Amino acid sequence: MSNRYIGQPMKRQEDGKLVRGQGRYLADLPSENLLHLALVRSPYAHARLLSVDTSEALKCPGVVGVYTSSDLPELYAPASAPRDAHGIPHPLLARERVRYAGEPVVAVLATSEALAHDAAQQVFVDYEPLPAYPEPLQAETAPAIHPQLPSNVALTRKTVAGEVAEAFARAHTVVGGRLVQQRVAPSAMEPRGVLASWDGIREALTVWSSTQMPHDLRSAVAEKLGLAENQVRVITPDVGGAFGAKINVYPEEILVAYLARRLGRSVRWVEGRGESFGATIHGRAQVAELEMAFDAEGKILGLRGRVVADLGAYALETTLGNAPGTMLMLQGPYEIPALELEMLGVYTNATPTGAYRGAGRPEATYYLERLMDMGARALGLDPAEIRRKNFITGPFPYKTRTGARYDSGAYGEVLQKLLEVSNYPQLRAEQAQAKSQGRLLGIGLCSYVEITGYGWETGGVRINPDGSAVIFTGTSPHGQGTQNAFVQIVAERLGLPPERIRVVQGDTLAVPYGMGTAGSRTLSVGGSAVLKAADLVRDKVARIAAHLLEAAPEDIELLEQGWGVRGTDKAVPMEQIIATAFNPRKLPPGLEPGLEGQASFALKDANYPFGAHLAVVEVDPETGQVRILRYVAVDDCGVVVNPLLFEGQQHGGIAQGIGQALYEGIIYDEEGQNRTANYLEYALPKADQMPPMEPHRHQTPSPTNPLGVKGVGEAGAIAATPAVVNAVLDALGIAHLDMPLTPEKVWRALRR
Repeated sequence: MSNRYIGQPMKRQEDGKLVRGQGRYLADLPSENLLHLALVRSPYAHARLLSVDTSEALKCPGVVGVYTSSDLPELYAPASAPRDAHGIPHPLLARERVRYAGEPVVAVLATSEALAHDAAQQVFVDYEPLPAYPEPLQAETAPAIHPQLPSNVALTRKTVAGEVAEAFARAHTVVGGRLVQQRVAPSAMEPRGVLASWDGIREALTVWSSTQMPHDLRSAVAEKLGLAENQVRVITPDVGGAFGAKINVYPEEILVAYLARRLGRSVRWVEGRGESFGATIHGRAQVAELEMAFDAEGKILGLRGRVVADLGAYALETTLGNAPGTMLMLQGPYEIPALELEMLGVYTNATPTGAYRGAGRPEATYYLERLMDMGARALGLDPAEIRRKNFITGPFPYKTRTGARYDSGAYGEVLQKLLEVSNYPQLRAEQAQAKSQGRLLGIGLCSYVEITGYGWETGGVRINPDGSAVIFTGTSPHGQGTQNAFVQIVAERLGLPPERIRVVQGDTLAVPYGMGTAGSRTLSVGGSAVLKAADLVRDKVARIAAHLLEAAPEDIELLEQGWGVRGTDKAVPMEQIIATAFNPRKLPPGLEPGLEGQASFALKDANYPFGAHLAVVEVDPETGQVRILRYVAVDDCGVVVNPLLFEGQQHGGIAQGIGQALYEGIIYDEEGQNRTANYLEYALPKADQMPPMEPHRHQTPSPTNPLGVKGVGEAGAIAATPAVVNAVLDALGIAHLDMPLTPEKVWRALRR
């Protein structure tokens, strides 16, 4: 491809309306005859439901209905589970017992949101508290919270490769221990919400949802309500962030759709911020016990241990997928001759967990990068040197011992570039000087490889008679700006001005099929489908141009002045080609009127982005406060279509990775109460705590798709956490501390 549009830093098209406050989110949508849903949620993490008294709530002004599980058919939110796993789905409303604090018990409908919440306060539920097991290691051996299961262990996996016992027997050094990936809250700017409206005349349901997966939601609603998919239309308005949490189809979405159809009214539910801490999935939530064996030179001999994943109380669509993803990526960018790994997924009395930016890969990278730094410390090696000694060098594609198939990689090259652009030797010299002055300066590295892209996607391109164009895609945006990338692809292939192209997505009526946006798949899968559709239009444009120029279609190429014959000055403007396309009498034989292409693309193999990050921190010994002085990132996501989007994803991911390293963490007490269910207790990183970021890129095209791209949406969240933790521990001169590295935790470590 040429570089007329591909590779250019084109500004995001959608930002204008958003910064002017003209976005239309779920809560902004007008609807006639609207009812508002409020939910009574359990205050207990585990309890039997003895009775529910709704009589007072039914007397409240504006109340239209109050519902318990006995008033509904036995419906559950969709759950995805491997065949050998116990996937217990989430009921719309609790049945017989509650299993986490925040589980919905009663639904209240009223004519205003305030009246619905007021009436919900008048519902009286009698609970019999039961022992709660909010921590996975505790729940692993506790009585089953789902009586139909023999235990709380829902999923097990084991991977063995090479001679593990021999590797550890001949090791010079073995490092390891318990490594905790704390629960975190995805914290999108816009909480979840859903609005549904039943049209009794057409017998059709329209659902608006703040979702990442409109087509999945359409299928789930149709199945649960006994409707045909052509009776359900799902539309995503502007979506204020998601980070994986809005992949799942939640109980509230099915419940709102059900009530709208049952009553023949429009029904809306908008999640409150406090509500979201208990109702929307949490991420990470793993405890690992791992050991890594090294020889005297620092070469890895083996890796062994187990990972226990906290599933929460029920399985949603992404709950049972994270931990297997961790297992898959636990070789990382390193040659590991022998490994023995076990994984358990355990139900607990806590909010269900699921996909959160990285979904299994941040956990694997964190474990490996902590072990690599422990090894360097034990062997007296520089952290960069021990990584160099152990990188996979190919050939690619490379099959790992955990089952991944890396499409392409240059791990040593990106680390070398990172060391050069950061001036690593100078940083180490500055660190030594700071130490002589009594200052605690630390430098942390992270080398990572991750997996992105899956499934198939649809794409369409249509040029209108006036020369404008429309792109149709089954992906669904929630802040990434990927519509710009689609526009750049089509502009590149067809020579159209980008400002004359718009994108239609997030509407199952306009785009009948698609797989949504998740797993950094949008450009490699969705973009490839759009490229194929654009090339179908391009072929027709070339045939029309050839007809007008009396040339062969294979001799036609896109020139500055239009479409012309290669090697000559003969050309025809695009406007004439479009006019001809919509005039059947002027078309060559065999061509139908119009300029439109529809295509799909299936990704046969995932792609594996990689990179290296560096953080420089200073720790205040008097307060334990960590200040990040520099952050340098070198990421390789294949071909970069838009550098601005690339850097935006780097910045956002790094910020979230820093948040987990230093600030964020969901804390449950022994009774299963979330003690961090608001932003006074749950700390997100603030703008003044973010360092100046120095983003760089390296390019190794992927052979898995025609664009040569890989995903970049999760790279920063994967790499930043271990880079920052490694930097802090380097400053402190200690082997390990569990995240988040809060000032109090660091202060106490300094005084031990």
